[in-house]
Amino acid sequence: MSKTSPHYDVIVVGGGPAGMAAAVAAEEQCQSIALIESNPWVGGQLWRDHGPASLPRAAKRWVNRLRSSAVRVMTETTVIAQPAPGKLLIESATGSQTLSYDKLVLAPGAREQFVPFPGWTLPNVLGAGGLQLLAKSGWPVKGKRVVVAGSGPLLIAVGAQLRKRGAQVKLIAEQTSLAKFLGFGMHIPFLAPAKLLQAAEYQSQLLGVPYRTSCWPVRAHGEGQLEKVTMATGQRQWDIECDYLGCAFGLVPNLELPQLLGCQCEQGVVKVNDWQETSVEKVYCAGEPTGVGGVDRALVEGTIAGLCATGQNEQARSLFRSRRRTHQFTAAMLKGFALRPELRDLVTPDTIICRCEDVTAGQLNKLNNSREAKLYTRCGMGTCQGRQCHSVTEFLYGWDNDTVRPPVLPARIESMI
Repeated sequence: MSKTSPHYDVIVVGGGPAGMAAAVAAEEQCQSIALIESNPWVGGQLWRDHGPASLPRAAKRWVNRLRSSAVRVMTETTVIAQPAPGKLLIESATGSQTLSYDKLVLAPGAREQFVPFPGWTLPNVLGAGGLQLLAKSGWPVKGKRVVVAGSGPLLIAVGAQLRKRGAQVKLIAEQTSLAKFLGFGMHIPFLAPAKLLQAAEYQSQLLGVPYRTSCWPVRAHGEGQLEKVTMATGQRQWDIECDYLGCAFGLVPNLELPQLLGCQCEQGVVKVNDWQETSVEKVYCAGEPTGVGGVDRALVEGTIAGLCATGQNEQARSLFRSRRRTHQFTAAMLKGFALRPELRDLVTPDTIICRCEDVTAGQLNKLNNSREAKLYTRCGMGTCQGRQCHSVTEFLYGWDNDTVRPPVLPARIESMI
């Protein structure tokens, strides 16, 4: 791939629900549109496109709309830098290239939030969503003993998917209290009634599987790989023998690219106006980076962003009411599944926090901010560039990630020259 600079009216970064919706909405007004997705498929982590049979009905509709459009879809391609305003440096297996644009829609999605505890780096202790994706991709989980733990509606979905593929789901452990869980459930009929049917379907698939609130893992044990996990509820602790532990304590928005472009962020999300435009002129943002709220929020925000990026503001205005409902659902979810402070006390001095650089909690406890952590321990400077440990140190110590530098993702040296 050469370093020439093709120009597009609109570039969408991220091929999940928000990115697909933005590209399809923009394509109705203009033809020069590109969608950049780092995975080999469109649909993001939620809708992994392994063929029509693998997708839910709603996903099929959006994937088909994208495929039948004039949008140029670039999969297995990452944005690694911004050489100048209005330009993006991208990289794929064949090389690097600079693209220019009039308008940009950012929809980079989110990743799982991890809460460290002794043993969380053992093999077979995985992100709950990551374990689910492995199973969907054919990883053999039939007959395996699995504990799913963390927080949020994802846990039930993961448990149901794993059991459907033959796993022995020993426990689903939700860290929030029963009162908060029920409080969140009371909002669903009004804010997201379609999710009631989905929840009922998952529950039917999980008959006989224990579901505990106010419950979380405190230690994973094993020689070479996971053998059992110690769970806690209140003052009581007990061990469960298992082959896999899937943990997810919510999702963390991918803010690296918006921050690199100078987009203003507040309280861990990208700040946007009514038209989904960021503080940077002609740059829009949709989906999880503006607030983690599920597929419905991603689709409506993506559609609004795509419409407004191509001057279709009045059409976008008709979606404001739907967007407001999804924002209310987000607020209810954040309140219902807020992480309890006891989770900060799980780490011991020898618990690893930065997996890339093997930095322990004991090394970080005497430091004051992420800058000192980088200077003295290299925490956040490893292969993942802090994509795992920054959210962990923010939760444990309240540290902000104060700097984002290119490349946003690991890149070849030749791409940066």
